Amino acid sequence: MSEVKKTTPRGGGGGGWTRFVTARPRLTLLVALVLTALAVLAGGGVADRMGSGGWEDPAAESTYATKALESRFPGSQPNVLLLVDAGAPGVDAPAAAAEARRLAERLDAEPGVDGVGSYWSTGSPALRSEDGRQGVIAARIAGEEKDAAAVLDRIAPAYRGTHGPVEVSLGGELAVRHEMQTVIQEDLLRAELIALPLTLVLLVMVFGSAVAALLPLGVGIVAILGTNAVLRGITEFTDVSVFAQNLTTALGLGLAIDYALFVVRRYREELAAGADTYAAVRTTLRTAGRTVLFSALTVAVSLAAMLVFPQYFLRSFAYAGIAVVLLAATAALTLLPAALVLLGDRVNALDLRRLLRRGRAPRAATAEAVRSGSAGDGSPRDGSPRDGSPGDDGAGWGRAAALVMRRAPVFAVVTTAGLVLLGLPFLGVKFGTADDRQLPVTASSRVVQDQLRDGFPGSPGGGLTVLAEGEATPAQYAGYRERLAALDGVARAEGPVTAGRGSAYFTVVPEGETVGADAQRVVGELRAAEAPFTTTATGPAAVLVDSKDAIADRLPWAAGIIVLVTLLLVFLLTGSVVVPLQAVLLNALSLTAMFGAVVWVFQEGHLSGLLGFTSTGDIETTLPVLMFCVAFGLSMDYGVFLLSRIKEEYDATGDHEHSVRFGLRHTGGLITAAAVILAVVMVAIGTSRVTNTKMLGLGVALAVLMDAMVVRSLLVPSVMKLTGRLTWWAPGPLRRFHDRFGISETDAPAGPGTGDGTGAESDADADGRAYSAVR
Repeated sequence: MSEVKKTTPRGGGGGGWTRFVTARPRLTLLVALVLTALAVLAGGGVADRMGSGGWEDPAAESTYATKALESRFPGSQPNVLLLVDAGAPGVDAPAAAAEARRLAERLDAEPGVDGVGSYWSTGSPALRSEDGRQGVIAARIAGEEKDAAAVLDRIAPAYRGTHGPVEVSLGGELAVRHEMQTVIQEDLLRAELIALPLTLVLLVMVFGSAVAALLPLGVGIVAILGTNAVLRGITEFTDVSVFAQNLTTALGLGLAIDYALFVVRRYREELAAGADTYAAVRTTLRTAGRTVLFSALTVAVSLAAMLVFPQYFLRSFAYAGIAVVLLAATAALTLLPAALVLLGDRVNALDLRRLLRRGRAPRAATAEAVRSGSAGDGSPRDGSPRDGSPGDDGAGWGRAAALVMRRAPVFAVVTTAGLVLLGLPFLGVKFGTADDRQLPVTASSRVVQDQLRDGFPGSPGGGLTVLAEGEATPAQYAGYRERLAALDGVARAEGPVTAGRGSAYFTVVPEGETVGADAQRVVGELRAAEAPFTTTATGPAAVLVDSKDAIADRLPWAAGIIVLVTLLLVFLLTGSVVVPLQAVLLNALSLTAMFGAVVWVFQEGHLSGLLGFTSTGDIETTLPVLMFCVAFGLSMDYGVFLLSRIKEEYDATGDHEHSVRFGLRHTGGLITAAAVILAVVMVAIGTSRVTNTKMLGLGVALAVLMDAMVVRSLLVPSVMKLTGRLTWWAPGPLRRFHDRFGISETDAPAGPGTGDGTGAESDADADGRAYSAVR
């Protein structure tokens, strides 16, 4: 029988940071309170400074053409449309026509409004409904997105509503984006009101103690408020998407809860094992604290990969995600330990689960038994959960892991096949762009756009525009227009509209959907058409084509950054070259269900009635990239928690199979509880009325649950069983590198331990060691 001995005195050691947190807890909390108050002031009104666009590539041809046309031909790029409804008399009735001309003249005189045109001034059939009851006044509000939105806010009340014989509604790209921003802010507030109380209830169920349950919420609120302040500062230098606030709330609560669960669980284990308050906090920071820091780095790297893309929509999520992850980790490693030092044993106060327990022995009567080890069944004698799950000592997870490893080939093959099958719908993905159909059907700008789409020929404002630069004769312009009109898929071509010498534009209306496959093909033909001058094309379909090209060009770089840095970080944690490869492959596999569901539900429209959205038959181009980065980072978050505990036990015992069982037993409930809570937050975000936000919230919630309940529970233990002790292999030079620079959650040196390599040591014996080194 081997001698069991503790590695270090509990509370011994600890770096300067640990000593500062434990020695000055009140000062730490006071500084945090002051900084949080400043963050509230600094982050106030951040949503009003954010944009609702950002899907275009700033360096693309379409972006250049759009800016050039805006400065030279404001009327060619209308972003505000006044839908004038004349009713039964029709738009050509004298009274209706006179009122419409008066409104157009008044709009043209508004400061900040350029390029006003209308059916009544141009006679264009594209600006008149097919039934003759409605006509369009089109205009351009110039300037940056926030400035243009301010102008729209100022003028909209004066035009919307009844004007004599006509009824006026506002639509157009600017109106759609502005209303989308308003809806997102309202939905985010509702999501927070849903998520916070539900999260608190779940935390009480997990911890039992109402005091302990409040700690993760406090960490999350600090992270969210701090991130809002960071985003407010970033808006001074660059554009930030309003969608990023949803990620701030979701990750702020989700990761704060993850990290707090991990830290508080370890702290309570140390108390149960006999350590005093200060010693328990120091040991927790020295062990679980390292894993939290490591996990935060892996999530931050996954989110930072979005910085390689030029679209500010994606870059905004990187800004918000990196900030909230680092702030959540910082709060969990500073504020939380300080609070634990002050609370001591009172972290278990207000144990609401005690009301449900019957026949439990008094804590004082069992204190000595706790110090001497666990009960024969492996549970702590004080009855407190060891893995953070309510009323569960983790034995069920240990038995499940043993069952999975006994049938490892079956579980590995069946689970992998099932995940691949769930992901098959993604093979039929079609990429599109966000439009007004992201909004609910009752949104005022959505109603206008629906009427324009269904009742007008050629969808006003949705065609393609070709900018021609260089001197040309009228005959050359006419010949070029004829070539454009003859292209396959073009309904009509109009122009040129000239501005002095050397600058003109043509309007091309594609057949079918504004951004459909045919319209995207027409973009390529326009750009390839011969012309006696330089041409550049823009319009919704051109922006989509350029956005897809930009993502395709940079996607390998983003994926490479995520994979390489993840491999390095997991190697530093485990010292193995096999485990990092397993982690990357299994994490990617865990996302298949999410991507399959995105296509099946949102592209193909299944469950659209239940979930309350309109399917456009495609997926917005940037969403899969965003969802991959977020979900992959969260999967790594859970993976690090599990791998660190397996590695800690393997270093102590050298018994591979036992270490896998031990790791799953002591993190299975924790990871599942964290995943359920994060899924609740993401589902609350998914109640948004904006389709992209709904897709992000529900898709990531599904990915998180699949990762925690399928991949971590079934696939990881079965694959690690199949790879056996080879799991921990690394070539000599890399092993020496890890010995010098690697990070571990244990201070004990790796050793052969008491395991015999067959997994014969029981989990009950493992629990009895109470995190001891076996010598």
